[in-house]
Amino acid sequence: MQDGQLAQARYGSLLVAAAAVAFSTTGYFTRLIRLDVPTLLFWQGIFGGLLMLGCISLMYRGETITAFRTMGRSGIAIAILMALATVCYVVALRLTTVADVMSIAATGPFLSGGLAWLLIGEKEHWTTIVASVFALIGVVVMVEPGALGGHIAGAAMAFAMTFTLAVMLVIMRVKKSVSMLPASCLSAFLSSLMMWPASSGVIPSGGMLGELVLFGIVQFGLGQILFTIGARLIPALRTSLLNRLQTVLGPMWVWLAFGEIPRTNTLVGGTLVLASAITATLITQSLRPPTTLPRSSPLAPNPLAPNPLTPNPLTPRLARDEAPR
Repeated sequence: MQDGQLAQARYGSLLVAAAAVAFSTTGYFTRLIRLDVPTLLFWQGIFGGLLMLGCISLMYRGETITAFRTMGRSGIAIAILMALATVCYVVALRLTTVADVMSIAATGPFLSGGLAWLLIGEKEHWTTIVASVFALIGVVVMVEPGALGGHIAGAAMAFAMTFTLAVMLVIMRVKKSVSMLPASCLSAFLSSLMMWPASSGVIPSGGMLGELVLFGIVQFGLGQILFTIGARLIPALRTSLLNRLQTVLGPMWVWLAFGEIPRTNTLVGGTLVLASAITATLITQSLRPPTTLPRSSPLAPNPLAPNPLTPNPLTPRLARDEAPR
């Protein structure tokens, strides 16, 4: 493995893992802020979107509008998919239990890895595949037996969320030359727009407003920034596997902050998920990167072809701003 490829893989893995830590604070903030879910997500999208907009403005300065205009159809597709996944997540939690959603979301590594193989010929190392199986077993251990009984509508929405995120990961892997930070920013405001009709319409004040600002900045804005950049640098299956770390960390934050002691099966299953993710990452970093089949798919990009969606004066700057440091 070349030093540059190894550094890129480590950088991407670190960013995705850090994003999982940010996403894992969802349980903490939802316990802390006593608002209905649509209102909570409405303000989350507003403040998270403002953070990403500020980050984009610092990166591109006077070319911020150009960055949004040149994200292309793939960027718009990712923004829509992110917003739809957020809405599906909220609806699924309303129609079924958290255990249902967690169990179905655990199929994410298989969906993203399978779609990446079918559409762009991306093949993952066998250690990561085995680790995904153990991570799935760990999540199943964490939920109660019979959790998937009934609640067909909620289960369908949870699967729609998982499938939507898997498609989004594949698009992000294909379109590495297009900046997806503007797409993430757009998705934040789209999710707020989707939640607005169901929200209470009351403007929070005082400490609750500060809590909402932290929720949007830490959990959504920062998490999306780290995830969007990191997911483009590592395979889709490994991205989805590392993202499962939030399943372990989420209960831990609630336990530390509110004294909620996790169940024994939560501790056992969470340990299995965490160990699988760490082991797969350490092993694959020391091996050659996964090979790919010939890029015969129409979704696979030609690295020698110019990007018609990006003006030439902006292209070097975009690449320099998002390069690993």
